[in-house]
Amino acid sequence: MTEAEQEKAPDLAALEQEGEIAADYVEGLLDIADIDGDIDMDVEGDRALVSVVGVKGTDLVGQSGEILEALQELTRLAVHRQTGERSRLMLDVAGYREKRRAELSKLGTEVAETVRRNGEPKSLHPMTPFERKIVHDAVAAAGLRSESEGEEPHRFVVILPV
Repeated sequence: MTEAEQEKAPDLAALEQEGEIAADYVEGLLDIADIDGDIDMDVEGDRALVSVVGVKGTDLVGQSGEILEALQELTRLAVHRQTGERSRLMLDVAGYREKRRAELSKLGTEVAETVRRNGEPKSLHPMTPFERKIVHDAVAAAGLRSESEGEEPHRFVVILPV
């Protein structure tokens, strides 16, 4: 591995530490809220992944994932407070992000096909950075281009014809 590759490679020990800090924080929140659930930790690519499994209902996710996004930000802040480093930690509850990933990938592919057929650009509703990335990847896989426009939290994807 070259020196440049070593600098870019994620520090596995640091990511595991982030996951442990985050898991402790989330477990504390679950205890306070008296919600039963187990915590799984993993490292996926260049980020720690903490999942709450075995919870029932959508109390920790919200109707459109807004509660999950807020919990993720609070968890990232807790990690930052202890490590002094910005965290890209991903928090998932009851498999919501995987389900959402599948939905958005399908949406990106379907809208890309519509844009290919009619030759007109199509704007989608505002999405989080996580959601936009999934759509951009699906559109690219379909052979079209996409761009993000607007300002957070109203930033959205525009799918463009070839």
